[in-house]
Amino acid sequence: MVIKVYGRTDKPQPKKAVITWTAMDIIKSNPNGIRYSELVRKIHEQLPNLSVNTIHGSIWEFMQETKEVYKPAKGLYRHIDFAESKVPIALRKLREEDFYQPFADWLVKELEECTKAISLGGNKFKDKWGTPDVIGIREPRKSDIIKPSTEIVSAEIKTDTKDLITAFGQCCSYKLFSHKSYIVIPKESSEEDRARLDALCRIFGIGLILFDSSNTKAPGFDIRVRATKHEPDMFYVNKYMKLVEDELFS
Repeated sequence: MVIKVYGRTDKPQPKKAVITWTAMDIIKSNPNGIRYSELVRKIHEQLPNLSVNTIHGSIWEFMQETKEVYKPAKGLYRHIDFAESKVPIALRKLREEDFYQPFADWLVKELEECTKAISLGGNKFKDKWGTPDVIGIREPRKSDIIKPSTEIVSAEIKTDTKDLITAFGQCCSYKLFSHKSYIVIPKESSEEDRARLDALCRIFGIGLILFDSSNTKAPGFDIRVRATKHEPDMFYVNKYMKLVEDELFS
């Protein structure tokens, strides 16, 4: 069976060719990639005379053969022209430091993971393992009938998407002295990076939060993975908390 589709050629074309041409056009028009189900839906919108099952069959076969499309994450298809290595890194719009205090406030008022949180950053801890951008504590409230123990919460914030691997490593090191650790990344991070971090955070018990890195007044912090509580090494807890005792425990 052939379909009368012209433009690429002046002759009617087999169904499979028309479907794959249409699929490629759609994929090329989505630089960030497109989900399989969304791709099938859009093809069917453009080729309503074809059954969805026919489209599924042709697309599945096409994806196994083509070298022009790759999968940056599960179920996501992207043209090789938009591979991470070929896309220029966006310039940093605002300083990371501009988001430290807004996130500290959000930890206390919105997420309610802390009773107090402060902006830190810099080299306050004075060692190669790094210093959290934000650190907070969760202490028992007077209204608590059963008083829980004090918890330490640390966070690493990144506005530059090329530093996400480093940030994840830092968050892992913060678990040495923190009961909970969060990584905070821009919402505009690639879907591939978000998917990998989502999986890693669930494996290592680290919290994942997305935010708008272009707006300090309304960053729109959005939790994707909540940090899992664990018991840190009390030697390192006391070592580092002595450095922020006046600011955090006063």
